Amino acid sequence: MPSIQKHPCRVLFIDHTAQLGGGEVALLRLTQAFDRSRVAPHVLLFSDGPLHTKLEQAQVPVELFELNTKIVDMRKEASRPRSLLQPNRLGAVLSAIGRLARFLRTKRFDVVHTNSLKADLIGGFAARLAHIPLIWHVRDRIEADYLPKNTVRILRLLARSLPTFVVANSAATLQTLHLPKQKPSDVIYSGIPDDWVQPPYPPPPLCGKSQVRIGLMGRIAKWKGQHIYLAAADKVLQRYPQTQFEIIGSALFGDQPYFVELQSEVARLQLDERVVFRGFQENTKAVISDLDILVHASIIPEPLGQVVLEGMALGRAVVATAGGGVLEVVVPNQTGLLVPMGDAEAMAEAILCLLSDPLRAQTMGEQARHHVGEHFTVSAMAERATAIYETVAVR
Repeated sequence: MPSIQKHPCRVLFIDHTAQLGGGEVALLRLTQAFDRSRVAPHVLLFSDGPLHTKLEQAQVPVELFELNTKIVDMRKEASRPRSLLQPNRLGAVLSAIGRLARFLRTKRFDVVHTNSLKADLIGGFAARLAHIPLIWHVRDRIEADYLPKNTVRILRLLARSLPTFVVANSAATLQTLHLPKQKPSDVIYSGIPDDWVQPPYPPPPLCGKSQVRIGLMGRIAKWKGQHIYLAAADKVLQRYPQTQFEIIGSALFGDQPYFVELQSEVARLQLDERVVFRGFQENTKAVISDLDILVHASIIPEPLGQVVLEGMALGRAVVATAGGGVLEVVVPNQTGLLVPMGDAEAMAEAILCLLSDPLRAQTMGEQARHHVGEHFTVSAMAERATAIYETVAVR
């Protein structure tokens, strides 16, 4: 008797934003990497933006579920549960949860996979009302140095009971939830596209170049450490005055004053000709490929440090601060150099070490590419996610 072919697991990913932040880029890559005979990904966004367009181009079904502006306009720092329950928002939040639960029942998804804190809460309660298995994908460290204390307390409490399964973007992130041992959980890193680590490779950095380009990529925010990077750049330029330093990214969520401070610091240090602000760049692969050294400078532990993985995948020598998820992806002195957080002197010394030994920098980049190819490709992460869906789905 022929076996009955089960339909692919229908997974709905929910994200509150369609802007291309790190979590959204990771979501886009993951949804494209699934074996469609086993997983049928769908995406629901609470607002429109570039991610919507890219998902459609990748032929991933996507729908908009627009929220009341009182909810959409909340900053991440204000999106804690207590703020969602304030009287001026409570009605809008409850209405959104009810509408979303009805939508989920109609579409008959096998699993709901939320991709951001706001989606964890609104999408999470809706999934439970609709009696659909819920996976939280936690991409933020749930600690008081990253989120308000009350938010940390409530999210840790909810993580124990609301989701069926908890996924985090690093073991460091997962540990911040303080989950009991019996709570089903796993780590799914933000996978790098497989073709990034396959030939043809970008030209090797440093060797034979007249001008070296060093870059820091990421959102402009004080905790990302751009001011530490500038202080290190000032020290490096005293020995290598022709080096170009780039700051790649834009200021979001009210961080514009910090951006102005950085510009003033560049002027004060008289680095105008050596430091370039490049703004947000969508094609991260092309931008990183043009760099010789990639620097990561966060002054509090990163949940993961996705850009560090991207630099490693493209064979770039990486200097990164030692904390959080970065410690899980960089093998010290083999696939990158680690320095203490907030230490401009140590960062400068690490950069100078690479500039003075181009062959070492090239070898380190090659080892980094191999390491990413073995452990952090998006196809490997998609396979790990698929196993979780097939475990929790009620089919």
